[in-house]
Amino acid sequence: MSLLSGLDSVAIVGYFLRLGQLLSTGVPFSLVAVEDTLRAGIGNRCLFLWSFCFSASLLILLTELCIFQSRIPHYWDGFLHVYAYYFAFICLSASIMFGITYIQYLPQGPVQNYAITATAFSAMASVLYALEVPWVCARPGNIYCFVPTTQGVIRRLENAVACVIFGFITNTDLYQHQPALIWCVVVYSICFILGAVNFFINGCDRDNDRRLSIPYPGFLVGQTVLSILLYTTAVILWPLYQFDKDFGGQPQRSNDMTCSGELPPTLCVWDQRLAVAILTAINLLAYVADSAYMALVFVG
Repeated sequence: MSLLSGLDSVAIVGYFLRLGQLLSTGVPFSLVAVEDTLRAGIGNRCLFLWSFCFSASLLILLTELCIFQSRIPHYWDGFLHVYAYYFAFICLSASIMFGITYIQYLPQGPVQNYAITATAFSAMASVLYALEVPWVCARPGNIYCFVPTTQGVIRRLENAVACVIFGFITNTDLYQHQPALIWCVVVYSICFILGAVNFFINGCDRDNDRRLSIPYPGFLVGQTVLSILLYTTAVILWPLYQFDKDFGGQPQRSNDMTCSGELPPTLCVWDQRLAVAILTAINLLAYVADSAYMALVFVG
């Protein structure tokens, strides 16, 4: 009763929003998990994304119910704002990838109905996460929501691109045969985690708000420089070991049996390798631009 008595209308809206997110990510996760036909290729990647979103949303709900966020100074609203932004993007990507891969290629029947239902609930999840972004900003007393500067947009891009990369590398066939490619996966994970930690300890986009100082500028600089160094190794090793024949790669798309016209184009492993290579280069450029912008700000 003490917990319920402390709830106001704003908190209740938040809890219903969170329960909707749990339902709309839990349903596609459950449907794909129980159907072997949907767990191949893209299905496994989407399964990982939905389970990740469900787990994170459940953890946040438990934190809010236990009022633990009151012990995290200054950062909770900003964290929720960024979390909702990224998860809306993740669920939208999963909906598109899963829908175009399975719905049109499966024969009519229970499995296709599972695919349609999973896609619909995933799209619903992306809408619910997107709704949380303005809802967090509208909460009374929230001073951490504002239009991000150029540097803030770049940082969001870095983690958004990393989320797309994770969607591809959940297919372990892309890298498990080569230690150098496993290193690239480690690079993507380390840089994403460091970026998420930076968002959290620096109040998400607080470092882009001219009204507020950066609590930990040293971590911000170190994270950006380290990410540049790590991504430089990945942008070299990933294409080298994926497309150079001397290193066990496959330079010709036509030699990849998964790229035949009988299969959905999204299942082509060669295209997935190429997509990760392009996204790695994009993220390296983003980190370089972030570093350059930061240097101009500090010098200025």
